[in-house]
Amino acid sequence: MAKYDLLIRGGELIDGLGGPRRRADVAVKDGRIAAIGSELEADATETLDATGLLVTPGFVDIHTHYDGQVSWDADFLPSAWHGVTTAVMGNCGVGFAPVRPADRQRLIELMEGVEDIPGSALAEGIDFRWESFAEYMEAVDFPHTMDFVMQVPHDALRVYVMGDRAVAGEPATEADIAEMRRLLREALEAGAAGFSTGRSDNHKSKQGESTPAAESEGRELAGIARAFAGLDHGVLSAVSDFDMMISPERFDAELDVLEGMAEAADGHRLSLSCMQRDHEPKQWERILARVEAADARGVPMRVQVAPRGIGVMLGLEATFHPFMGFASYKAISQLPLAERVARMRDPETKARMLTESSEKVSGDGSPIPPIADFFLANVDMVAMRLYRLGENPNYEPSVGACLMNEAMSSGRRVLDIIYGALLEQDGHALLYFPIYNYTGMNLDNVGKMLRHPLALPGLSDGGAHVGTVCDASFPTYLLLHWGRDRAEGKLPLERLVQMQTHDTATHVGLTDRGSVELGKRADLNVIDFPGLRLLPPGMQADLPAGGHRLVQRAQGYRATFVAGVKVSEDGELTGARPGRLARLPRPAA
Repeated sequence: MAKYDLLIRGGELIDGLGGPRRRADVAVKDGRIAAIGSELEADATETLDATGLLVTPGFVDIHTHYDGQVSWDADFLPSAWHGVTTAVMGNCGVGFAPVRPADRQRLIELMEGVEDIPGSALAEGIDFRWESFAEYMEAVDFPHTMDFVMQVPHDALRVYVMGDRAVAGEPATEADIAEMRRLLREALEAGAAGFSTGRSDNHKSKQGESTPAAESEGRELAGIARAFAGLDHGVLSAVSDFDMMISPERFDAELDVLEGMAEAADGHRLSLSCMQRDHEPKQWERILARVEAADARGVPMRVQVAPRGIGVMLGLEATFHPFMGFASYKAISQLPLAERVARMRDPETKARMLTESSEKVSGDGSPIPPIADFFLANVDMVAMRLYRLGENPNYEPSVGACLMNEAMSSGRRVLDIIYGALLEQDGHALLYFPIYNYTGMNLDNVGKMLRHPLALPGLSDGGAHVGTVCDASFPTYLLLHWGRDRAEGKLPLERLVQMQTHDTATHVGLTDRGSVELGKRADLNVIDFPGLRLLPPGMQADLPAGGHRLVQRAQGYRATFVAGVKVSEDGELTGARPGRLARLPRPAA
């Protein structure tokens, strides 16, 4: 009788390849899938009865921002609670290598502004035992809960080569481009997975300045991308607003720049952000049309799609809420939460605050983006898509559930309704404001994007936006909402699993994982699908320097295995840390 390290018996296997689920046993030996079959005759050190449960490959999240956290935190929370077994970092062009000692604080402030990660936490948590990207990879390559993959960020690369000229918006010289290309090639040869750039107008430094790479010319991006020539691995990624709001001509010019970068990359894949806002009609369709055309002519391109609306959560513990600019709130803003809530429940304080208007909250080094001032000045309009998140988070609420509708139905002022909503759950309540993808007050267009053959699930931003969102739960939501709970337009569960296992792993070049096949890495999830549930996000103070972050747990993950080692059981980490830096290229199983 064969002897295995792990035997998962009787589960409904969804192998990640897109075929129908089937009942099968899965055996693991030395971190690899050793046998798959019906009622395997085998002995094992550990046996898990998966009767009535799903068995899937571990999820590969291709868009996270654990670039700082990876250096001090081995657990990769909250992603480790959501079935993720491999995280891809270094997205949106921001990160911490390469870096000269004089530029460390500059990169911290850039990450703080772009990704809403407290600068004090980054400054205390990162020890910067590196300068080059290869040294960074060595410094963080210690045991973690899951595997991780690293991309070279454009902003850090540009600052390293150009110094102050990078943040002054100066164009790169040919010598600058050649040096950035050389450094990227060096990192790729050391095992980096690719290169990322960020071109969003919403991405600003802590000081409100544009990111160093935001307006880079096409010749710079194409020149850097030539570093991929002749390599067997490596991908590119980009986030952009695409300027459709400004003009169709700007949209086309932006796609021309990004396609030019992909063309220069010698057949290496580029993935682009694909989102939709109400005032940019059909932008997502135009993005997909351009990506389809480029892919058809031999320039491989994909789009990253979020499975729900991308927006912000507002609350008294969050980075932002509607009263933060009010004089009466500012007077109590430094009090502990319980004391603030008590003061706000005082009728006189409430009456006074509701007569005030907001002062400016952005600028002067504030991490609050300028859009917040527009929000505060137009609360009545904003309340048309402002919702209570509640104990059972609903990320596709109906228009009738918005706070504006509640105010109209009750005859009360919108601010009064918002004020009361923020005080619920003793001040821990969160309000949800979807910005992207919630067109027509539903997720119908998201479903269309997810169904596109060139779509990849992404944009979770795990580890980032710690005071405004917790989208590291995207992998769970993709299964839960689109595979079980949505009334109409559900996708086959087999396809949803395939998208965030086989498809994401293959895109990045991780050929040794992403499916349950003989010889593949035993990265596995065992899931109680009927019992799968997202718990409400909550704030916890576990970042360095006492920093706070929103985290979100899930129920229903019976076990998660990384290389055959159980890292999570019934929603709790086991303390095992079999994960390491996964250098590219990876050998095929």
